Amino acid sequence: MSEEQITPNNGSYSADSIQVLEGLEAVRKRPAMYIGDISVKGLHHLVYEIVDNSIDEALAGYCDHIEVIINEDNSITVQDNGRGIPVDYHEKEKKSALEVAMTVLHAGGKFDKGSYKVSGGLHGVGMSCVNALSTHMTTQVFRNGKIYQQEYEIGKPLYSVKEVGISDITGTRQQFWPDDTIFTEIVYDYKILASRLRELAYLNAGLRISLTDRRVLNEDGSFKSEKFHSEEGLREFVRFIESSREHLINDVIYLNTEKQGVPIEIAIMYNTGFSENVHSYVNNINTIEGGTHLAGFRRALTRTLKKYAEDSKMLEKVKIEIAGDDFREGLTAVISVKVAEPQFEGQTKTKLGNNEVMGAVDQAVGEVLAYYLEEHPKEAKTIVDKVILAATARHAARKAREMVQRKSPMSGGGLPGKLADCSDKDATKCELFLVEGDSAGGTAKQGRNRMFQAILPLRGKILNVEKAMYHKALESEEIRNIYTALGVTIGTEEDSKEANIGKLRYHKIIIMTDADVDGSHIDTLIMTFFFRYMPQIIQNGYLYIATPPLYLCKKGKVEEYCWTDAQRQKFIDTYGNGLENAVHTQRYKGLGEMNAQQLWETTMDPENRMLKQVNIDNAAEADYVFSMLMGEDVGPRREFIEENATYANIDA
Repeated sequence: MSEEQITPNNGSYSADSIQVLEGLEAVRKRPAMYIGDISVKGLHHLVYEIVDNSIDEALAGYCDHIEVIINEDNSITVQDNGRGIPVDYHEKEKKSALEVAMTVLHAGGKFDKGSYKVSGGLHGVGMSCVNALSTHMTTQVFRNGKIYQQEYEIGKPLYSVKEVGISDITGTRQQFWPDDTIFTEIVYDYKILASRLRELAYLNAGLRISLTDRRVLNEDGSFKSEKFHSEEGLREFVRFIESSREHLINDVIYLNTEKQGVPIEIAIMYNTGFSENVHSYVNNINTIEGGTHLAGFRRALTRTLKKYAEDSKMLEKVKIEIAGDDFREGLTAVISVKVAEPQFEGQTKTKLGNNEVMGAVDQAVGEVLAYYLEEHPKEAKTIVDKVILAATARHAARKAREMVQRKSPMSGGGLPGKLADCSDKDATKCELFLVEGDSAGGTAKQGRNRMFQAILPLRGKILNVEKAMYHKALESEEIRNIYTALGVTIGTEEDSKEANIGKLRYHKIIIMTDADVDGSHIDTLIMTFFFRYMPQIIQNGYLYIATPPLYLCKKGKVEEYCWTDAQRQKFIDTYGNGLENAVHTQRYKGLGEMNAQQLWETTMDPENRMLKQVNIDNAAEADYVFSMLMGEDVGPRREFIEENATYANIDA
């Protein structure tokens, strides 16, 4: 895609480009308003805000390399080879434009469409917010053959912008130290950053991004690092997501065009699976709630495929109605649009609301897909046959779904027989434990707080929905029990697979399994079920995993639960004079080995327990991981486990 550049005043990017909208008040008082939260997610968001500024330079055609470094002291350095932030005098603010951009909220070149046609995020908010939430920040600008520098503490400059050297490169270098009085967590996670940077490389073909972790040394003495670069952009992105699935057709249906002033890039593949996996972006922002661009894509896909099937006489013998969902079963797509003035809405402000984008995407997809189907009749027939199969399965699923709905508590059919419900009816206070096995379920029922904790025992491993058709999932007793216990309704008049969680009975759904390999497998099966069929549960932060202890360590009258081998070793070092056989250690191989009181104290009591909240920061990465973990291909799964496993002798 060749990005149109608007370049009045000879394309100058100077002090006049920096427009001030308002001051920097309240960022430290209400940081979550600006970066989402003050835990791990917000901490990493600081990096994204700085990187987004460099990406904007790339979108404008002035930057092709971004370097991100996690330093030994856990500070972050981001450097690009763009034009560099302007440093000349800002007439209105009576100071350097660099200082304005770094210390004034909503001040930046992104508001001046002469400097940037499109840009990501809230632009101008980013750098000043990061500055305000850092104990220290150093900015260096490489521009005009010189190096300019300014340092800040909690957003306040320590001195005026000054020259500190000469240079033959251009760009901006930012280093910041997150404020530990603001954030609950200040240790950066390499994998989280790598996932987002990989995504950005796919979304911006040709851009080179590197990530280096100076906290970790490789065997050869070099620092842990990765380089992200994609020449084919979204085509490579959709192949990455699809790499663990069996392809229905090997082609990537691809378009890269501009309609009604909106640059549009889309890559499409079909697989033999049963899920729709569409990932949409606006100006590199993952619009997890979709919006008008997604609506335009779906409308064009359904209309174009249906017209082709009808014109080709492929639906003449089909006696069932084909619905929109049928055309998207087994579909994987990545949609990326660039919008000059994006309007975001929805619960998480990640739903595009610009109406003009719907028509633009609809037109673009309709034209390209119609041409592809005409030019590739064999592949087109394969796709339409899959659509017909999906429609047939959907009609079978209707009966299975009606069985679930008849048993729904909202329709008077009663709750699952195994469910021990809680007495409180306020969903915001209620918890549902999905417990592995009847034995552990019985113990949990005895140990729980009956006021707000409900228990649903699950028999063994639930169905792997990654490899099963939708109606087979609904025919599974364990899955039907989960739906019924939650109180959700399934599907719509159009037979959609999506669940309606408006009447959800619990706002904490806690997976509680044994701390062994089988338990981990069950965790993954249940998480896959929610990710594929009720993603709203995860998006709303309602899904958790319980963490029962691994050991009960004793020395005389001293008893201590240990959740890790490191905690167990610390107990041994403290009470056993370093000798393991001087301490009695009980290894909990399953929940059933704890009595009701022990299970309550360690795993269920809100005052003492540790819950892991399941969240999806990167839906495309999660899509790939779930399909890889639960699919047929053993190789990638083995490699993933080897890279991510924590080894311990769990049978000791």
